Amino acid sequence: MDLYSELEWREMIYDGTEGLREALAAGPITAYIGFDPTAASLHVGSLLPVMALARLQRAGHAPIGLVGGGTGLIGDPSGKTHERSLQTVAQIEANVSGIRAQLARFLDFDRPGNPARIVNNADWLVPMDLMAFLRDVGKHFTVNYMLAKESVKRRLESEDGISYTEFSYLLLQAYDFVILFDRFKCTLQMGGSDQWGNITAGIDLMRKLRGAKGHGLVLPLVTTTAGVKFGKTEAGAIWLDPGLTSPFRFYQFWLNTDDRDVVRYLKFFTFLEREAIAALARATAEHPERREAQRALARAVTALVHGDAYVQRSERAAQVLFAENIADATVEDVLMVFEDAPSTELALPPEGMPLAEMLATVKLVPSKSEAMRLLKSGGVYVNNVRATDERARLTTADAIGGALFVLRKGRKDHHIVRVRS
Repeated sequence: MDLYSELEWREMIYDGTEGLREALAAGPITAYIGFDPTAASLHVGSLLPVMALARLQRAGHAPIGLVGGGTGLIGDPSGKTHERSLQTVAQIEANVSGIRAQLARFLDFDRPGNPARIVNNADWLVPMDLMAFLRDVGKHFTVNYMLAKESVKRRLESEDGISYTEFSYLLLQAYDFVILFDRFKCTLQMGGSDQWGNITAGIDLMRKLRGAKGHGLVLPLVTTTAGVKFGKTEAGAIWLDPGLTSPFRFYQFWLNTDDRDVVRYLKFFTFLEREAIAALARATAEHPERREAQRALARAVTALVHGDAYVQRSERAAQVLFAENIADATVEDVLMVFEDAPSTELALPPEGMPLAEMLATVKLVPSKSEAMRLLKSGGVYVNNVRATDERARLTTADAIGGALFVLRKGRKDHHIVRVRS
């Protein structure tokens, strides 16, 4: 299957310029996607464009990941109802470094013939003086042309309007396309569907300044069937950085995908072939309770982002949630599962501590008497085992790995007790 047809089958094409299919089929081309350094990590909402670059390289084309160290100082108004807060140069540089490392997990920089590249548009935008920018770029765009762009029109209709700073963003991105054409013969720019106006501006500028034909391809903005923005959860965004979203929580995010979304996400975010995805689609239709497609999705994406070892650790840790007794679990697995649970460090005397006292000390219950009452009614669990003896005493020997206890009140109210040595 040619690349354009594969992208169509994977439902990854929202719109594209005329002749793009033929350009991709005619031979290797160079394409780029820009990534806005608003944070030190990409999140799962950025995975679709990242996968588009990776698929492009696997099909023999040359991908460029552009990190907007220059445009990030301005802020893209596309899809935004309010102006962004400007970041410092130091913040942008730190964010650029984090994003560059994450892109390296998906792109091959040593591939013979079509190695990937990562560039930073600060290299050419920051040194450019205002007069040169106005003469060389600004004169090629009328204000009427810029006002007609959807991202600008939407902001003009808002209460806050749009500043001259963000109004100029379109010109900066257009100039990026010309620079990448000059340096790498890049003729294709890709991005989310909200980038169509910026991309076509770059195509126009390339034609005017270089007499060259450029192409654009925009990807759909991913939402869930339930209408929720993809990647947003009650706990916040799902990041690719394991320091911001643990690999276990990352794995669980994909494992919890709705049956109505899972086949589409398999197409978007994995390299599984058509036959494998079709088999998983049948499995979901016939036995949804087995969640085979969700498990395949979670394994594939977690392996891509964090590596195979974290897939195994996440699956092993997941067993902690359902085990009747987790006393034999590793401390590392338990902490991975309960990373969001409150915790308290306690020093235990040699004879141990009464469980009721421990429950009150860590404030899982308001008082020792309430702890006694709850223990009698069977509402307390220690390491997933129901505790019913109000006189029970816990020692270091009872702790998981001699280091911690998992206390639970009811079904979901957890507290981790770390034993101080």
